[in-house]
Order: sequence, then structure tokens, then C-alpha cells
Amino acid sequence: MNTAIMIIVVLVGVGAFFGIVLALADKRFAMEVNPLIHEVEDILPKGQCGACGFAGCAKYAEAVVEDESVPPDLCVPGKAAVAAKVAELTGKKAGASEPKYAQLKCRGTKTAAAMAACYEGVPDCAAAKLIQGGPKGCKYGCIGFGNCVRACPFGALSMGEDGLPVVNKAICTGCGKCVATCPQALLTLQTFTAPVQVGCSSHDKGPVAKKLCQHACIGCGLCMRSCTQGAITIDRFVAVVDPSKCRDCPEPVCLAKCPTKAIQALVRPEEGGCAIMKVS
Repeated sequence: MNTAIMIIVVLVGVGAFFGIVLALADKRFAMEVNPLIHEVEDILPKGQCGACGFAGCAKYAEAVVEDESVPPDLCVPGKAAVAAKVAELTGKKAGASEPKYAQLKCRGTKTAAAMAACYEGVPDCAAAKLIQGGPKGCKYGCIGFGNCVRACPFGALSMGEDGLPVVNKAICTGCGKCVATCPQALLTLQTFTAPVQVGCSSHDKGPVAKKLCQHACIGCGLCMRSCTQGAITIDRFVAVVDPSKCRDCPEPVCLAKCPTKAIQALVRPEEGGCAIMKVS
């Protein structure tokens, strides 16, 4: 009994000794943190998305305060409002930024896309892709298990009843987390300038693409030839819209010319739409 008590007393004494030593060392070698770092961190969105190029909001706050070369407008989710506040706090100048949102380049819904097989594995897009490119006939299309939805730190994506992710552009910050997550590389960051978007990424030839999806781009070139701005080109059987040229076109002729409705009109947040494209 006495031995047990002695052991406990010794352990408590050793623990107390090292506790005091660590406390004194912490006080002796403590580094003062610039309070401005905490002020900057407090106004950041806390999405920890890494779009700024740093490992989280705290690291960006530290860098923008202590490093003169780090600009105050790197917080993509915060957009112009946060950039202006960071610039004011750090005494730096924020550059002009154009808001972006995530765009899904696929319209292969449950009813539009042909299925090649039934998948009964882990509900994960990357896992499903490992098995013959996924269950859909079109190997370029959205697999539909919502990896992008789970990756979004701001809750801007949700899975629609048609089997495709829906982007709420009023919430989407353009951080790019979903873009990096999609194993099909179907999500891109798009500005609000272009009035039309291409909802297809298939590089199959026209007859094959049309057989696999009702809304597939068949590379016919009607949109390209009808575009008065020269904003549309055909790249490996799929149309590509250059947003820098696709401007000031109140009634895009390409919308009427597209035989599969692969090209759709942009729905802006102020128009009350959350879906990426108007479905005709």
C-alpha cells in the first residue's frame, strides 16, 4: 500500500515539475502575434477552401499582413467586399475582380442519358469511374453521385431530382473546390458575362453522342456559323464558347440553331434562378 502511494506521489511530483518547466518555457519563448492578423482572419469567410493558394484562412491572413507581396484580393469567396476590407486593414490596394460561379458542362439527366450498366458500389463518382468509366453510356458525362456537392464548403451545390448537381449562383463563391473534386472535369468557373453556355463535354462523334444523350453536342457547327460575334468554335466535336467574345447579344441565334439544345441561356441570380441553365 505504501509503495503504491509513493509511486502516485512521485508521478504527481514529476508531472508538476515538467508542467512548471513547460509553462516557463512557453512564457520565455512565446512569439507575439500581430493582432492585425486576427482582424483580417475575422472578416474572411472561413470556408478553408484554399482558393487563395494558402492552407486556410488563418494562413492567408498571416501572409497578407506580414508579406508585402501578397495582395489583399486573393480571397475568391469573399469577392470584392472582403478584398476591400482586407486592403483597408493592410494598407494595400485591391485589384478589380469579376465574380465567377461553377458551371456544369453536362445535361445528361436520368431521362436524357443512356445507361450502360447498373452500378451497385460506393456512391462516389471517383469510385464509379474506376469501373468502365461509370454506369452511363457517355463516358464524358456527370456520374451523379455528388462528390462536388459534398466538397462545396458553402452549400452552393445540391443534387437535383434529375440526377445532376444544381448550382445556386446566388451562394456560389467561385472558390473552385468542386472543380478540383469532379473526376470527370465537368465543372468550370464561369463569369456572368456570356449570355449562353454549352452543357456538354462529349468528344464522341455526332451520331454516337446523340445515341448516348439526347442533349449531347453533335459538333454540327450550326451554332458556330450563326454566331455574329465569332465566339463559338468546335473542338473535337463539341462547341466551345469564348466568354470574352460572347457579349452584347440580346437574342443569341445559336440557341435556336442548336438541334439538341446543348447550348442554353444563362440564368443570372437576380433573375431568381438557381439552376445552371434554363432547360428547354
